[in-house]
Amino acid sequence: MKIYKCLKIAINMVTHSKLRSWLTIIGIVIGVASVIALVSIGNGMEAGINDELSGLGGNIITITPGYSKASGMGMPGHGPSSGSESVSESDAILGRNDVQALKSIPELAYIDTNIKGNAYVYYFGKSAQLTVTGVDQSVWSYVTTLEILEGRLLDPADQNVVVIGYDLSRNYFDEPIGINKILTIEEKSFKVVGILDEGSGMSSNGLSIYMPLQSAYQVLDDKTKNEYDSITVIAKDSADIDSVVAKIEKKLDIVRHVNTIDDKDYTVISMKQILEQISSVTGMITLFLGFVAGISLLVGAVGIANTMFTAVLEKTKEIGIMKAIGARNRDIMLIFLFNSGLVGIIGGIIGVFFGIVASYLLGGGLMSTPRGDSIETVVSLEIVVLALFISVVVGISAGMIPAYQGSKLKPVDALRYE
Repeated sequence: MKIYKCLKIAINMVTHSKLRSWLTIIGIVIGVASVIALVSIGNGMEAGINDELSGLGGNIITITPGYSKASGMGMPGHGPSSGSESVSESDAILGRNDVQALKSIPELAYIDTNIKGNAYVYYFGKSAQLTVTGVDQSVWSYVTTLEILEGRLLDPADQNVVVIGYDLSRNYFDEPIGINKILTIEEKSFKVVGILDEGSGMSSNGLSIYMPLQSAYQVLDDKTKNEYDSITVIAKDSADIDSVVAKIEKKLDIVRHVNTIDDKDYTVISMKQILEQISSVTGMITLFLGFVAGISLLVGAVGIANTMFTAVLEKTKEIGIMKAIGARNRDIMLIFLFNSGLVGIIGGIIGVFFGIVASYLLGGGLMSTPRGDSIETVVSLEIVVLALFISVVVGISAGMIPAYQGSKLKPVDALRYE
C-alpha cells in the first residue's frame, strides 16, 4: 500500500470520529499553549530585567566593604549574606588609600566615592526620615545612570544643594517640591537644583536625596570624613570588564594587606556579574515553567494513546479485511501512526496560536517589571518550532504501541472479532 493511501485512510479516521478526535486534540492544545505561554513569559521577564539592568551601565564596577566567604561575592551596596562566615561592614572601611590605589589603574575613567545614611528632612512644617546619599559631585554626572526630569545634576562647584527623586518632589509632602525650593536637612538648608525622572534607576530612588559628599558628612553624624560606604568606578572599556575587576582586586589586596581569602574585607562586583547572576536565575525559572507546562503535554499524550487503543479495537474488522486483500503489517502501522501524528500536529498548530495569544494577555495584564511596566513576552521562532516538533513526537509516540498491536493482528482473528 502506498504511503499517500495510508495517509488518506488516517485522515478519514480523524474526520469520521470528530468528537473523539477533537477531545484528544484539546489535550495537546492545552499542553502546547501552556508551554508557549509560560516559556515566552519567562523569556520576556528575563529580557525585561536584563534591559533594565543593562541600562544602568555595563562598565560600572562597585566596591563595598565586607566580604562573604560563602559566595565570594555580594551585591552592590550590601554587606555579606546572613548566616555565612564573613567580615562585616562594621569591621571594614573604604578610605583614601583605596581611592589612591584605584587612581593608579589606567583602565578606570572615573572614581566616585559615596556615603549613605538616614537624615531628618523638613519641608513646609512636615518632617520625614529619608535616605541621603553623598557623592563626589566632580564626577557624579559621568558615573550616574540617573536621568534628570527638571533642573540639573550636581556640578563640581556645588555646595548645600541637592538632587531629589521624583516621588519625593511630587507625592511625599503636602506641597510639591520644585526647582530652587529649600529643604532643611538636619537643621541645614539645601536648595533643590534637580529632580530625577520618574522611574530613573532602580525603584528605590524615588525618595532619595543626593548631595555633595562634603555636605553629606555634615548632616550624617555617624559618618567619618574620608571613609566611604562604597566606591563606584567606570571602566574605559566595558568589553574587558573581567580583566579590570581582576586588576582592581589585585591593587586593593596590596593596599589592604590581603594575603589570603580569609583576610579579604571588601567586595568588587560589576554590572556584568549581576546580569549573569540574574540571567542564570531567570533561565532556571523559565526552564521550570517549561517543565511544569510539559506535564500537560504528557496528559495529552495519555489521551492520544487512549484514543488510539480505542481506534484499534473499533477498526479490528477493517484491519482484518485490509490484511486479507494484501495489506502488510507496515501499512497498518503507518495508518495508525499517521492518525496519531495528525492529532499531534493539529493540536500543536492550534496550541501555538492560543499560546501566543495567552502569553500576550498574561504578560500585558498580570505581570510587570520592577518599575511597573508590562512585560513584553518573547515568543521566539525556536520555541514555536520546538513546540510543534514535540507535539508531533508526542502524538506519534503515544500511538506507537496501539499501532504496533494493530499491525500484529492476524487476519482470521481480526475478521472474527465482535
